Formats: sequence, structure tokens, C-alpha cells
Amino acid sequence: MTAEDWQNAGFGVYVHWPFCAAKCPYCDFNSHVRQSVDQTAWVRAFVAEIKATAALTPNRTVDTIFFGGGTPSLMLPETVDTIIQAIGENWTLSPDAEITLEANPTSVEADRFQGFSDAGVNRISMGIQALNDRDLKALGRMHSVAEAQQAFDVAKKYFNNVSFDLIYARQNQTLEDWRLELTQAIDMAVDHLSLYQLTIEQGTRFGDLFARNRLRGLPTDELSADLYDLTQDICGERGLIAYEVSNHARYGAACKHNLIYWRYGDYAGIGPGAHGRLSLNGGRVATDSPLLPEDWLQIVDKNGTANRIAEEISNADQAAEYAMMSLRLSEGCDLERVHALSPNRIDMDAARVLVQDGFLLQSNLHLKTTACGKMVLNAILGKLLAGGED
Repeated sequence: MTAEDWQNAGFGVYVHWPFCAAKCPYCDFNSHVRQSVDQTAWVRAFVAEIKATAALTPNRTVDTIFFGGGTPSLMLPETVDTIIQAIGENWTLSPDAEITLEANPTSVEADRFQGFSDAGVNRISMGIQALNDRDLKALGRMHSVAEAQQAFDVAKKYFNNVSFDLIYARQNQTLEDWRLELTQAIDMAVDHLSLYQLTIEQGTRFGDLFARNRLRGLPTDELSADLYDLTQDICGERGLIAYEVSNHARYGAACKHNLIYWRYGDYAGIGPGAHGRLSLNGGRVATDSPLLPEDWLQIVDKNGTANRIAEEISNADQAAEYAMMSLRLSEGCDLERVHALSPNRIDMDAARVLVQDGFLLQSNLHLKTTACGKMVLNAILGKLLAGGED
């Protein structure tokens, strides 16, 4: 059963496009600014990497494809089309596969939406981040609110499922500011919202400013908690269900690709810095690849692949990873799956205490976080997984 555990959640392909028009000051993703990109060379490398990965995982059906980045909407529609075709030729593409592409809402990129739709993309995830021009500028975004709204309208014309991201707990943001902004977002008839609190990451422009005490107006912990609560209340009242800690969707619009991660399925990582989880030869491995685009491209051109097996994941670590991911979901964690992988990985005595304290709910062989638990998930995981290895 262990070797087939991934089938509980499915198989997806993540394609990483590492290029952006500019680097946002809060972003710690593997993204790079280049004056020009030879998309012909990149298509050739993506196709080669897909072939190499498919050779390790034959006879798989691909449930989802996700073009992430970077800014994948900078890709030519023909590039996206060729990659989707290569995935379908080397695996079997499910007839109802979800195919997502992340996009920025500038007018140049929005003009490509019809081409992406023609290529087979059926879901767009837009990085809007704020509905306030002042804050968009502070976040280093290259679009205005008007452009974002126009791009969203274009996306709704071509795609049945449109999501966008917003960042909250921003500098000098009040509860009333966020209430108005989030209500405006929902009024746009969005299908899915990813709502993230601003985090300050080392190695970013914001991280450097924060270290020098020059990033003013960040919220207190108390205000951050109030902003989170307000987010849950407004989305719940308006029919956008919190199916994951930071993700809200109307019925049927949850991101199937991200559910593969959170339900601990298998996924192939294609592109610079892309990570994967693959079940091979009765075990499970983590894969990764070089971060720098030029290094990745050179290695693929030379060897046909830049992916490497970073580690073999023990059954105990698989059980821990599944618990960590699934407890982010409103549906929670299937204890039968955990026990099949590693019988003692979750400390059930600790779980009972957390249930009594109101942080977890247990129903038969299912464990899930309460609203209070979601806010302290890392602490809960620390207690549940402490000393639980076989």
C-alpha cells in the first residue's frame, strides 16, 4: 500500500517559468529578470525534461498542470501549447485535467489570454496583490487597479475558473481598509481567492529594509490576527469557503493542482528550482534542480535532464509530510493513511490533548484543525509529530 499512497491524491505536473519583468520587493521565489529570453531554447529544454521525467514514471495519468513562476504569462502562447502537447504525448492527459497558468494583470499579458485558452489552459491565477494603487506601488507591482480589473474581465471571458491573489496585513493597513478591499474583490465575481498575509523574507528588498528598521507601518500580531479573522468572516459570509488556510473558493472551484500537494499526491517538477515528489520502485523520492535559469538550461541541453533525486523519503517522513500538508485543509488528515505509512508517526496522546483544548477535531479516523488551530498550525504540528518516528 505504501508504494501506491500517492494515488489517494493524484498526479500533477508543475512547470516553472523563472522570468519576471521586475522583481517584487517581498518576493523570495526563484524568479529572475532578463533583458531577453530565447523561448525556442526553453521550449526544447522543457520538452526534454518532460520526456526524461515521464521515462521514470510511465503509464501515469496527469490530473493537473500548473505553470508557475516567475511570471508564466510572459510565455508565448505557442510555448505553452508545445509544453502541454509534450505532457500529453509522454503521459496520458486526463480528459478533465485542470491546466492553470499564473498571470500578471498588465495589458500586454492580458492580450495573450485567448492564445493561452486556445492552447488548453482552462484556469488562470492572477497576481493582483492589492486593489489600491498606493499599495500596489509600495509592493513593486507594475499594474494599476484599473488594469487589474480590466485584465480580470478579459480572463473571465476566456476561462471558466479565474483566481487571484491578494496580500493583506500590509503596511499601514487598517481593518476597515481590508474590509472594503476584500469586499470589492469578491464583488468582482471571482471564483477563487488566495489571501496571504505579508511575510518579510530574508534576502528580499523588504527583508533588507526590515533588518535596518526602515520598513514602517507593519501590523502588530494582534492586528494580524484580527485581519485573519475578518478574512474568514467575510469570505464565509459571501460563499467563498476556506478549504485551506489561505485559500477560499466557491463550490467546485478549489485548485485541484494545489490539492494534489496538500493531499500528498505525486507531482513532477519541471524547470529551474522546481521540486517534485515521485513514487518510484516501491519508495518515494524528492527531486530538485538548479535554481539559476542559465545553469538549468545548460545542463538539460547537455544531459537531457537537470532533475536529480535530492533524497529518498522514509515512510516516517512521508507520514509526517502528509500530516503537515493535509492539516492545512478544512477536510483534514486521514489517520488511516498516516498509520499505513508509519503507525506511530502521530502522537495520539498529544492529539487528544489538542482536541480537549479546542485546537483539533477528531471524527473516527479523521483529524482536522479548528478555526483556532489553523492560526497556530506550526505549534500543533510540533506537538503531534514530536518523537513520533518509528
